[in-house]
Amino acid sequence: MSIHVAIVYYSATGTLQEMAERLEQAALAAGASVRRRHVREIAPREAIESREEWAAHVAAVADEPVAEPDDVVWADVVLLGSPTRFGNVTSQFQAFIDTLGPHWSEGKLADKVYAGFTSSQTAHGGQESTLLSIYRMVAHFGGLVVAPGYTDPVKFVDGNPYGVSHATGAQNDAPLDDAALEALDHLANRTIDIANRLKGAPAEAPRPLG
Repeated sequence: MSIHVAIVYYSATGTLQEMAERLEQAALAAGASVRRRHVREIAPREAIESREEWAAHVAAVADEPVAEPDDVVWADVVLLGSPTRFGNVTSQFQAFIDTLGPHWSEGKLADKVYAGFTSSQTAHGGQESTLLSIYRMVAHFGGLVVAPGYTDPVKFVDGNPYGVSHATGAQNDAPLDDAALEALDHLANRTIDIANRLKGAPAEAPRPLG
């Protein structure tokens, strides 16, 4: 039986979208069944249209499936992504989390593998606190946080043991580099490996760190 992976994320201008798509590719390559779902946009239309890149992204994903609570219930692995907003998740992402209350009360969010990904304009713009905010929610779910730590050489390059993060730069347009892409691949593979082990499958051999 394949592992079910839900990639649930909010993206305003496309960075988290690219990260989620890379996670999807890695999870599919690992043999998982995947639901990639973006969180519904709830910002006022005038706010969206005030930024060209924001309006363009909203239009670009208009026909893509939107995250629903059932996507989390369905999954064995849940990869949660939000840009950083003042060191926390976005209001759009939080609004989705708030819809999970009935499923939380029934224990349907527990005993799953969770990990997070994020972005901000600067490397120290709240990335770690945003990931920790996600994991605080996961603790309430009764979920299993599977942070990447330093379990692969790429983590000494991308430098974030809490999850995967990307700095978009002052103009918010810096592309994902090779380290970020490899870190996303590692995050997908590690969480799927742990989920498989929870189901009784043998562990993958770790890569040497030296």
